[in-house]
Amino acid sequence: MNVLNLPRPGWMTEDLVLLEEQARRFIATEYVPHLESWNEQGMYDREVWTKAGAAGLLCPAMPEEYGGAGGCFAHEAVIGRELSLAGFDSFGAPLHSGIVAPYILHYGTEEQRRRWLPKLITGELIGAIAMSEPGTGSDLQGVRTTAKKSGNGYLLNGSKTFITNGQHANLIIVVAKTDPSAGAKGVSLMVVETEDAPGFRRGRKLKKLGLDSADTSELFFEDVKLPGENLLGRDEGQGFAQLMTDLPRERLIVAVHAQAMIERALALTLDYVKQRQAFGKKIIEFQNTQFVLAECKSEATIARVFHDHCIERYLGGTLDTVTASMAKYWLTDLQGKIIDRCLQCFGGYGYMEEFPISRMYRDARVSRIYAGTNEIMKLLIARSL
Repeated sequence: MNVLNLPRPGWMTEDLVLLEEQARRFIATEYVPHLESWNEQGMYDREVWTKAGAAGLLCPAMPEEYGGAGGCFAHEAVIGRELSLAGFDSFGAPLHSGIVAPYILHYGTEEQRRRWLPKLITGELIGAIAMSEPGTGSDLQGVRTTAKKSGNGYLLNGSKTFITNGQHANLIIVVAKTDPSAGAKGVSLMVVETEDAPGFRRGRKLKKLGLDSADTSELFFEDVKLPGENLLGRDEGQGFAQLMTDLPRERLIVAVHAQAMIERALALTLDYVKQRQAFGKKIIEFQNTQFVLAECKSEATIARVFHDHCIERYLGGTLDTVTASMAKYWLTDLQGKIIDRCLQCFGGYGYMEEFPISRMYRDARVSRIYAGTNEIMKLLIARSL
């Protein structure tokens, strides 16, 4: 799907082109035929994860010594993009591969890496990160979940909400206070393996405006006993710094998804207006349609160039928090605008569930909220002025 007719970016190496083709074939064969049934049942089947692991589509940036492919963020971006281009906007693999696994790789001990990374790579473990609470969203310093010392380990207590992969996840990184009196310096990341965690309970799979098949959930921790080695890393109080350091990556993942959805919406719309007729001619022949889609293509092209620039900077280690915030805010805002305009081109059919553009319209809305609201992004950008 090259609706923008742009050349491949410089970071798109030959092995990434091969990965793109492999991922596209796999998704088309193994996933696309089941997409509607998964949407109707409101959740992906568990085997979706193990199939992705077997195909090498999980955690491709993890080092070979832990069972990974030894790739980089570009490999994750290629896979995430192909998922979105195929309509798998609800699948939590980008979070699993691009956020959970890197936390363990970057901040875990060697023992923790060897313990958890191989199973995340195969899909035996499904990862989630539990940040948001019923009263705390973007303000991570305000979390109330606690991990109090108990013997050689910890007792974890609290509740979390809006947790992606919440119903399937069996390895959850929980943001908790190990020292409630220390503010940001009292935050630590605790790793919960749910299959051996009395006191852990999954709440509701939350009903949402969009992303129907994403198992976004409530999670509850009531005196969950954790061994000392389930503190991510060696020292308490490092959680807030760990979270802040990896935010550019998280925001870039959201931007990649937004760009792919923009291009998919534009491709679907172009296909529709070239076939649908009204008043004796195809919709694409009306000047209004041409102008609307000319604007969409121009804006999508500008976005893609910035998107590729940000990936190149991230790969080179120079993507700063401000630029990542720009990418997240601007591309997700544009995502909503373009999908809205594309839906209008479908007329009444755009409002019908049977047309993918309808689902995309609903699914796109959360992009401006999660990974830090776009208002928070603007605050971060404003500090650089």
